[in-house]
Amino acid sequence: MAKARNLTQKIIAQHLVSGKMVPGGEIGLRIDQTLTQDATGTMAYLQFEAIGIPRVRTELSVSYVDHNTLQTGFRNADDHRYLRSIAAKYGIVFSPAGTGICHQLHLENFAKPGKTLIGSDSHTPTAGGVGALAIGAGGLSVALAMAGEPYMLPMPKVVRVLLTGQLTGWASAKDIILRLLGMLTVKGGVGKVMEFSGPGVATLTVPERATITNMGAELGATTSIFPSDGQTKKFLARMGRPEDFVAMSADPKATYDEEVEIDLSALEPLAAAPHMPDRMVPIRELDGMKVDQAAIGSCTNSSYIDMKATAQILKGKRINPGTDLLIAPGSKQVLKMLATEGLLDPLWDSGARILECACGPCIGIGGSPVSKGVCARTFNRNFEGRSGTQDAQVYLVSPLTAVNAALNGKFTDPATWGEPPVKAELPRKAPGIRQLFLFPPEDGANVEILRGPNIVALERFGTLEATLEGRVALKVGDNITTDHIMPAGAAIMALRSNIPAISEHVFGKVDPEFVGRIKNLGGGFILGGENYGQGSSREHAALAPRHLGVRAVIVKSLARIHRANLINFGILPLLLADKADYDILAQGAKLTIPASDLKPGKPLDLAVEGGKKVTVTNDLTAKELEIIQSGGLLNTVRLA
Repeated sequence: MAKARNLTQKIIAQHLVSGKMVPGGEIGLRIDQTLTQDATGTMAYLQFEAIGIPRVRTELSVSYVDHNTLQTGFRNADDHRYLRSIAAKYGIVFSPAGTGICHQLHLENFAKPGKTLIGSDSHTPTAGGVGALAIGAGGLSVALAMAGEPYMLPMPKVVRVLLTGQLTGWASAKDIILRLLGMLTVKGGVGKVMEFSGPGVATLTVPERATITNMGAELGATTSIFPSDGQTKKFLARMGRPEDFVAMSADPKATYDEEVEIDLSALEPLAAAPHMPDRMVPIRELDGMKVDQAAIGSCTNSSYIDMKATAQILKGKRINPGTDLLIAPGSKQVLKMLATEGLLDPLWDSGARILECACGPCIGIGGSPVSKGVCARTFNRNFEGRSGTQDAQVYLVSPLTAVNAALNGKFTDPATWGEPPVKAELPRKAPGIRQLFLFPPEDGANVEILRGPNIVALERFGTLEATLEGRVALKVGDNITTDHIMPAGAAIMALRSNIPAISEHVFGKVDPEFVGRIKNLGGGFILGGENYGQGSSREHAALAPRHLGVRAVIVKSLARIHRANLINFGILPLLLADKADYDILAQGAKLTIPASDLKPGKPLDLAVEGGKKVTVTNDLTAKELEIIQSGGLLNTVRLA
């Protein structure tokens, strides 16, 4: 008799190419679908070109343009032209700027239950809302998946998130994931899949589920997933693709590595306080705090259901004159549904600003708040400076909370908000926008790839030396994000296809002297604390430091995607065997790393100037060490 399996194990077993399903062991998965967005995709396609195959080998690959849509010069426009030509040549669906946010669009148009999906964006797990095993990854990993290579990762533990009860009052799906973050913290999901089950699951629509799986990335989780059930069937039918439905769920006697429980009936409106998504606080405790800006949108909360609730609350009302309200629908399909039902007028008439269907303010591209402004945003991250205003105080909230803050000009106790709107249902037949996607020709052999001057050829890194000598070029603390390492914002993100140019901004908001210092040192090392590299999947946070000569990061612990990116570009990820040694090592300390003595999972002594020694260890597999020794993953890939 077959062993009972949870949903995660079922999908992994169906796609397993190599390895054994033992938590922590390395496995290889066959990938059905990939997605990229323009901020990370341009580099991913340069890498795909370098692999040298004539056509993608996935069932579906989609290139979305949703990040760098502010075209203040030629750079972003040139990159988008390059992406369009690459898609036509290699068999990739192309989504032009303004069509919508990649995760919202993929959920509406392409995500399927039981399929594997990796994307060059950390919020790819959004598709877990329909029962897909969807994982965020670095661009090079996505390029290899498009080439037909398996995606390698440690077999995750599976956490059962048991949902009981039903949401009441002003509580919403956003409050479920904020509650989970408050329980587990931003590193509580590392090495794990969050699998949702229990009687509360059936009460949540797919858009609500997608909000939860989207922001599950902030737990550091490999991914999050819901079963494919009646709600999934209804969603896919209303999206015009009932044939994509497959019922999928855990076996009745399935076991899990861990379990947590959330009673939906006990939830109230919550916020994540500055500057981390796990700093949970009830909205009632913020009563009276002035709110300078509210923003509704992002890949977390830009669905039709979110937008309709916003419009219903705003109908016949005017936002507080001291508060700005920004609203960005997640896709043109959402926009069309709102227009069909006459729901755009309440948004416009309230005084809100309706933005393009794109990421925008979530990544500091437009919509930056006033100096020291308090913001109520429905986004997934509130890292310091990410909004584009360094001293802004960003609170992560639900659309219901954000719109009430905009109307009142401040946070108020939800008990004073009156009756909440009735939860929206998707139209029985949502208007399609499939004609807006550019589907590739059958044969792209004669398609010319169009490159602008900002697209710089990939650098080839050398192999790992037997001994690494250098100084600690920077010492940083806990929870350093990829936004700290490689900042976002319009000016910097326009350089994503130009590594020499973008590398000038590495750690620019943490230490403006870093780039000059590491250049003068001729390279060196980074010393960090817990959960180093959390946040975005942007591989530029590894690639640009490698360009500057960073050869190792020595930390207390690492975030999953950033760890993979470091390995992909030949940077040693070393873990302090004794975390107290973090206090011994200072910025500027000279270290000698006997790299030739490095063995997977084994301790290694580093010589510190002055006769001291510090012991480090690693969690590398033999294959990962080989990749680093070769100078990075691209160096190990042979032409097909």
